[in-house]
Amino acid sequence: MKVCEPEEVPAPRRSDRTRAAILDAARRRFAAHGFERTTIRAVAADAGIDPSMVMRYFGSKARLFDAALDIDLNLPDLSATPADELAETVVRHFLRRWEHDGADDALLLLLRSAVTNGRAAQRMREIFAGQVAPSLGEAHAEKAGLISTQLLGLALTRQMLRIPGVARMTSEEVVAAYAPAIRSMLQSPPAAA
Repeated sequence: MKVCEPEEVPAPRRSDRTRAAILDAARRRFAAHGFERTTIRAVAADAGIDPSMVMRYFGSKARLFDAALDIDLNLPDLSATPADELAETVVRHFLRRWEHDGADDALLLLLRSAVTNGRAAQRMREIFAGQVAPSLGEAHAEKAGLISTQLLGLALTRQMLRIPGVARMTSEEVVAAYAPAIRSMLQSPPAAA
């Protein structure tokens, strides 16, 4: 009888680790200081590398910013979700995402930056149009913008501003409070063209 050896998983390449360290440092810097006040030198120092390496991997601060904001919302396939569970599923998904990643979440970084930076605002529109609308399915795609306002408002008040009444709620209390509003949007008739 032949014994199969487990396959060894190759270690990440040094270049992958360097790129990840740069992106991690960039996300933290952009979140704390915004696009305008973040420098390549500061990102490099945080990553423990020479600034020329940041430029080698990303070419410019704008391209580094774009890469730091390459966000996959990891939305589940909602097409098989029963209509009466869709709102709760969406709210729970975003709560898990924000509460797991916390202040380091690239989506929260993007939200902070989108208020003052046109490039970040455009990226936010692209992400929500390209991911939330298709995830909701054709029947609800046109309502994705309104649903996004609810979710982004929740992120702003709970995760960033930490407004006490919202911040101290449990996740289930937030779902119970938010899901009816989102359900109402999903059930409303399509807007007239």
